[in-house]
Amino acid sequence: MSDAASTPGRYDIARVMAALPHRYPFLLVDRVEEIVPDTSIVAIKAVTINEPFFQGHFPSRPIMPGVLLVEAMAQAAGILAVESLGLAGSGKLVYFMAIEGVKFRRPVEPGVLLRLEASFLQKRATVCKFSGRVQADGQLIAEAQFTAMIADPPSA
Repeated sequence: MSDAASTPGRYDIARVMAALPHRYPFLLVDRVEEIVPDTSIVAIKAVTINEPFFQGHFPSRPIMPGVLLVEAMAQAAGILAVESLGLAGSGKLVYFMAIEGVKFRRPVEPGVLLRLEASFLQKRATVCKFSGRVQADGQLIAEAQFTAMIADPPSA
């Protein structure tokens, strides 16, 4: 077992994948540095030139799409919600309901480690509101507030 998997409040990629249903190429959380159930999470996303979106956004100057920065914050918040509400392994999904106050401060290019932060603003059994921030090298990259609902996956 890796050190991150065995350290309380830290998740390696295996534990991240156990908490989230997302998979390549849409899994945007590589590890969790810190999780305080019912409060907040700090996660990491390593941005490399191998990301599939860089082929078209933009070939001459690769920049991570802003919508994926919001999605990365939401995935970190999804881990926080699933763990805080005791839903890990339940098959429940976390769906966006609203995204508010999104601000993008700096572009994200390949080669950076993104620090994804999310904290509860409101927590209920099926609806949660979060505040999220993305930082790189100590600088604010993006921020948003978003609301999500916890629900069963659609039936096949």
